[in-house]
Amino acid sequence: MKTPTFSAFLMALSLLFLSCSDGDDSLKTTGRLNVFLVDAPFPTDQIAEANVTIFKVDARLADSDSEQDMESTEAVDSQGGFITLMEGEIGPINLLELVNGVSEQLVGMEVPAGTYDLIRVYVRDPNIVMTGPEATRYGLKVPSGAQSGIKIFLDPPLQVVGGLTEELTLDFDVTQSFVPKGGSINNPDGITGFNFTPVIRAGITSTTGRLGGTVTTEGTGEPVAGATVSLYDLENTEVTSTMTGTDGGYIFPGIDPGIYSLEVSASGFETQTAQGVEVVLANKTTLDFTLVPVESDSGL
Repeated sequence: MKTPTFSAFLMALSLLFLSCSDGDDSLKTTGRLNVFLVDAPFPTDQIAEANVTIFKVDARLADSDSEQDMESTEAVDSQGGFITLMEGEIGPINLLELVNGVSEQLVGMEVPAGTYDLIRVYVRDPNIVMTGPEATRYGLKVPSGAQSGIKIFLDPPLQVVGGLTEELTLDFDVTQSFVPKGGSINNPDGITGFNFTPVIRAGITSTTGRLGGTVTTEGTGEPVAGATVSLYDLENTEVTSTMTGTDGGYIFPGIDPGIYSLEVSASGFETQTAQGVEVVLANKTTLDFTLVPVESDSGL
């Protein structure tokens, strides 16, 4: 497994304008594409590992006027304009390690300039390892649909500009992707296995914003590690979630601009919420939380 790299956070592939090149960029026929994988959180007190191996990533070039550039690119396959971005094997990747800004780079290559509207990620050998002395491992089947690639539609589409670099973050939602059978995460004794139902969310950095901050303890200022930070839209539907690191920090990359609410929960602390949190295009919103410890009933 490759060593996870730290990205400027977000559950993930991100396309970011990093620098301009010399000369007229409008004459450039290719741009650089970087793809990163991150993870939404999973209760790590019961689950030690959630592993996948990725063996291929491709993208669909939607531009109807880009056929000539595509035909000259060796990476283009015969499936309606799909360009192979990566083919080989990366993994096993423990998705539980890809939190709080840690990511795994999947792609870094020159691609034809143009509009991309669909990413496909091919996975094999998903498995779950439980905590505890026995460290039970459950091997999972990949659904038939996922064998032909997990489809992630890009809305709005990704624009790769000639001579520039773009980044796209893929947020692999472990909680929705690894579903317990015969029990639940809160009742692990009844678990007899897991179903693999892959759910991946894409965030394009050039059309999104970032949201992050720190979670600390009231009175002492000590960081709260392992707190769950959940992001909700105006309809109170959970968009994504993450966990704080050892420094109490959290970050969401690739969040669509808009108004959201946040909920922060951690064992031994009162849950906190924040309403009316605005995410601004191409900017980072910072929001810190101070959690109040729950008083123990030691006198009972």
